[in-house]
Amino acid sequence: MQHDVISYFMHLVRIDSESLNERAVADILKKDLESIGATVEEDDCHKQTGGNAGNIYAYLPGNVDKAPILFCAHMDTVKPGKGIKPRIENGTIYSDGTTILGSDDKSGVAEIMVALKRIVDSGTDHAPVEILFTVSEEIGLLGAKGFDKSRLKSAFGFALDSHQVGELLIGAPSQNSYKAVVHGVEAHAGVEPEKGLNAIRIASEAIAAMPMGRIDFETTCNLGIINGGEATNIVPNKVCLYGEARSHNPAKLERVCKDIVHALESTVARYAEQGARLEMKCEKEYEAFRVNENDPVVKMAIKALQNLEIPYQAVVGGGGSDANIISAIGLPMIITGTGMDKVHTVHENIKTDQLLKGTAFIEELVRVYSEG
Repeated sequence: MQHDVISYFMHLVRIDSESLNERAVADILKKDLESIGATVEEDDCHKQTGGNAGNIYAYLPGNVDKAPILFCAHMDTVKPGKGIKPRIENGTIYSDGTTILGSDDKSGVAEIMVALKRIVDSGTDHAPVEILFTVSEEIGLLGAKGFDKSRLKSAFGFALDSHQVGELLIGAPSQNSYKAVVHGVEAHAGVEPEKGLNAIRIASEAIAAMPMGRIDFETTCNLGIINGGEATNIVPNKVCLYGEARSHNPAKLERVCKDIVHALESTVARYAEQGARLEMKCEKEYEAFRVNENDPVVKMAIKALQNLEIPYQAVVGGGGSDANIISAIGLPMIITGTGMDKVHTVHENIKTDQLLKGTAFIEELVRVYSEG
């Protein structure tokens, strides 16, 4: 593999790796990790997720007697992520506009890989490094959930999965997901509609009563998917609703979930005598985490950024990441920026200088930790 992070990034994003189809990129990364002297293993979490590749765990030995430092990024991308054709225009990398770019999170992967190669090739003394490249992050953090986290021995870690280099996410919310199935009564819509009970109509009334969007400064909820109906000439007898709620406050998360359930239950109850019924499932996806700004993992990141004269800010985020899952085992971890912008859209882009800064940041983190 090359030292040039821009070329390496362009190489990675051309490899298809939508969630559950990370095999090709996993094979490349395993080979490249071995080429820099890392011990590499792939787990079998894909047997539970239905994908074609497992998480990649690697250990890069060091000659400084310290616990390892962990770097984490995910290999999968959202859709549409097949046949990505990256192009550079005025110092910014875009796709051709028909797909996402894949900087979420191949910018993180590329910056980790190139930084570690540079460190190894320089012969600089350094502490050991653990590397975790996960699968299926974009569809529920499935790779991180399935990974045997007891094998991690690092003092602390960094998940490279946010926006501008210098952004330090020191907290993220808990998330609950829900699925509701509203049942009605099927009938011919043109011949005897009065014998039917429209499940979509009932669900619509419930949705209108649900909390939605920004609830307060630390709580959100969203209904993201609705499936229902078979044909316009059939009164629909079933509709499925899929949504989520997030909060940094456990009590608020419980409250908003109860309000969602109440909106559905009370609405369906009004039509129960006509045959309406509800199936409801709400489950925890991941726990919130929060790292104190005075914690060593944050102070070390700030020191590295200051050394590079990169502006920084420590903030609390609204999204979930592998850091939520890894932090739950007691390993201090924050999320750091890689330069990605407008992610999950066909307008996604990343500036080439952000890739350079992100790579330098990882190199400096390893140096600061190893010398400190």
